[in-house]
Amino acid sequence: MRTRSGSLYTCGGVEPAAPVAGQKRKRSPAAAGEVCGGRRKRQASGPDYLDGIPDDLVLSIFSKLAASANSPSDLLSVHLTCKRLNGLGQQDMVFAKASPASLAVKAAAWSEPVQRFLKRCADAGNLEACYILVQIRFYCLGSRSGGAALLAKAAVGGHPAALYSLAVIQFNGSGGAKTDRDLRAGAALCARSAALGHVDALRELGHCLQDGYGVRRDPAEGRRLLVAANARELSLALAAAAASATYPFASLPISAVAGGAGGVSSSPLLSDFGWSLPEAEPHTANQFMSDWWASRGVQACAKKTDAAATGGDGEGELRLCSHMRCGRKETRRHEFRRCSVCGAANYCSRACQALDWKRAHKAQCVPMDRWLVGAAANAAAPQQ
Repeated sequence: MRTRSGSLYTCGGVEPAAPVAGQKRKRSPAAAGEVCGGRRKRQASGPDYLDGIPDDLVLSIFSKLAASANSPSDLLSVHLTCKRLNGLGQQDMVFAKASPASLAVKAAAWSEPVQRFLKRCADAGNLEACYILVQIRFYCLGSRSGGAALLAKAAVGGHPAALYSLAVIQFNGSGGAKTDRDLRAGAALCARSAALGHVDALRELGHCLQDGYGVRRDPAEGRRLLVAANARELSLALAAAAASATYPFASLPISAVAGGAGGVSSSPLLSDFGWSLPEAEPHTANQFMSDWWASRGVQACAKKTDAAATGGDGEGELRLCSHMRCGRKETRRHEFRRCSVCGAANYCSRACQALDWKRAHKAQCVPMDRWLVGAAANAAAPQQ
């Protein structure tokens, strides 16, 4: 018997007949299949069991697949399988169950079809899609009214990040005038988001209580909330490190790892507890906004020499939040708070300021009078 490689082997101890030189092997019509119009027909291999499954069962399986998808391609590639799956995949039940990983769009790949996909998920009731789309529209595309409506929809549905984002908008009066700020509403939204477990909202509420910002001043309760925010951040970081198994020193204190293993940047506020863990990945929306503005050459904060040369204001420029993992941009001039010491860093919230202080700004912050004198000296040096 001849194999595909052309070698021969015995069958039942009987040597096969030697092939005749120049003779072509013939295949039977049963093996080759029927040929019609120059193309070979594929013979039926058996019944199609997918046709026998009820639509509701297929839709339930499809929804579970959407909820566990690791990328947008995992969800959309199923639509290319057959007409039936393509039709069932258009149901609201599938888009409503889409996982956060399947909604992780990239700024470099932003296009009208991507926006339609997020809008389709948002219309189906997917709160994560609502939040991602509203952040992109509000801060990147400048669509204030449409973004605010989607954000309210996600906040009413109890999405913690949407509640905190709405609180930041209320604190800053984003999209409107300075008089549109509502501190009490911002503090109430922060409290609601913190009750749902949002770490940044818990930290923001703690600073509000310490400073009496939008609520009655209570330093002891504010400090307790700040400690609770750090403790929750620690527990989430440990759970993520244990699940990924990519950080071997996750259970060791900071003295044992000497500031982090392998050059991995540690979470800034966890050093209060003596731990060094890699920072949590930013939310998809924040990562999108950071990449969006970086691709357009917008800096997170102006250099101090540049600020000094322009009078320290940056009058005609809308600035980004100086926390590199935030990505929010001002909707009007002087909307964000500035560092009271150097005046060069801008923050959309106290939570971002606290994170950036221990992450980078503590080593960069120089009193304003010092760098103004230095800038004046540098400007006078060439004249001498």
